[in-house]
Amino acid sequence: MTRFSTFFAATAIASSLFLVPALAADTIKIGVAGPMTGANATFGEQVWTGVSAYVNEVNASGGIDGKQIELVKGDDACEPKQAVAVANRFVDQDKVQAVVGHFCSSSTIPASEIYNDNGILTVTPSSTNPIVTDRGFETMFRTCGRDDQQAVVAGAFILDTLKLDKIALIHDKDTYGQGLVDALKKTLEERGVEPVLYEGLTRGERDFNALVTKIKSAGATAVYFGGLIPEAGPLIRQIHEQGLDVKFVSGDALAQTEIVTAAGGAQNLKNVYYSSAANPLEDPATADAQAALKKANIAPDNYTLFGYASAQTIVAAVQGTKEGSVEDQIAWLRANSVKSAVGDLAWNDKGDVKDFKFVFYAFDDAGAPVPSN
Repeated sequence: MTRFSTFFAATAIASSLFLVPALAADTIKIGVAGPMTGANATFGEQVWTGVSAYVNEVNASGGIDGKQIELVKGDDACEPKQAVAVANRFVDQDKVQAVVGHFCSSSTIPASEIYNDNGILTVTPSSTNPIVTDRGFETMFRTCGRDDQQAVVAGAFILDTLKLDKIALIHDKDTYGQGLVDALKKTLEERGVEPVLYEGLTRGERDFNALVTKIKSAGATAVYFGGLIPEAGPLIRQIHEQGLDVKFVSGDALAQTEIVTAAGGAQNLKNVYYSSAANPLEDPATADAQAALKKANIAPDNYTLFGYASAQTIVAAVQGTKEGSVEDQIAWLRANSVKSAVGDLAWNDKGDVKDFKFVFYAFDDAGAPVPSN
């Protein structure tokens, strides 16, 4: 999500990348990185909880070939510089053998350069920016979809389902948020629709009344927001307070119960929609994961499930190769599927999930998500 000093370095290091030896330690160390503090800490803690739940199951059943999995937590606060520091610590100090993370694309992109240079298998549960996997980094995988996939679905939803074409595009200037909006902008333009407004706000701000006035002046009938809940909630609330009659549409970051409070109550979510993966709890393939979470008294929150699935991906690769090299693990993941907490997953040569499906949700009167017709 920021500058990359080794953007096209994958081929240059290919000859040395896989000289990393097979796992040989008494324990298998996996790093878990994300925002464990700050405004987006709920996301990081969900990922940590999901990974921990699965690892506890594996360890309780004897681990991997008798070895216990040891988790190492890394707090990047969704800040790229902090993410780089976490990545360096994982590699140099903690000696992790794989990483679940990071959460924000702006953190995953620079951190993954370090992991790739050091031959560390990395699986992000949430970073949807296309750049994450478009750089040709062999070690990079994800269990979520991509923004360009999400943008096509969003464009069709706004134009064909909501039947609105006066669209204000608002982003938070971050790699995830702006990347999502820019992908939608391209999708709209391909269908002959120009946005009536394209604006960026600053993460951390909470007063968006001037922006809402701009949206109103532009004659928008729909607002598409690329960003996270700490900014999305106040923006939704202030749109409601100004009496602006628009549909508010956003991406998968809104798939959290925190949006209800952030938006000022369920009554403000009447015309709010977001895209996300189809509800994994309705997939029979996730029954084992659901049972494990229930046994551990853990709520199956969105990123808890994706964290769980990312840990399953890493463990499957290690087990499937009998603790083989990183090269073996990569080849195994590209050739096999994994039964996970978010359904059966298979990957292409980029490390993207094959045939990932996004669907849209609305909110009921109590603020609970419901499929949007």
